[in-house]
Amino acid sequence: MQVPLAPDAATQFERIVAREVPGRRGLQAWDALLRAHATLLRQLETDLESKTGLALADFDVLAQLAIAGGSLRMTELADRALISRSGMTRRVTRLLREGLVRRAQADVDGRGVVVQLTNSGLDRLTIAAPVHMRGVSDLFLAKLDDQELAVLESALAKVTLECTFG
Repeated sequence: MQVPLAPDAATQFERIVAREVPGRRGLQAWDALLRAHATLLRQLETDLESKTGLALADFDVLAQLAIAGGSLRMTELADRALISRSGMTRRVTRLLREGLVRRAQADVDGRGVVVQLTNSGLDRLTIAAPVHMRGVSDLFLAKLDDQELAVLESALAKVTLECTFG
């Protein structure tokens, strides 16, 4: 059951928005980004899982390992993947049980854990990748022209760089 809010909740929220974002500059773009991201990920997740049985986050872990040449330290894998660091250990444990990855001690110091893609993991990725990439192409790339893609890439790279390095 939803508890009714005070009648001035919308007004109070609007005051905060007006104070923090003068003229509401860019808020429509922000909202569009969030909605597009959520919608795309939801559809890509649904398609990938229904067609291959692989969750999008599992696909991302396998793809990141493949891109890196087959193995990554657990911490680096967590940084690259689209899931939280806290969820990475559980996800790797599940992928380990399925035989898609294996764990090894880091050669350099023996303290770190390296996650390695197995042949079964590569086979699963090989089946899932075309499904995922078709989805990315159909749901996102085909909707934008080259100029729009270039502007979007540049803008998002700038935001990422600024957030990462201040």
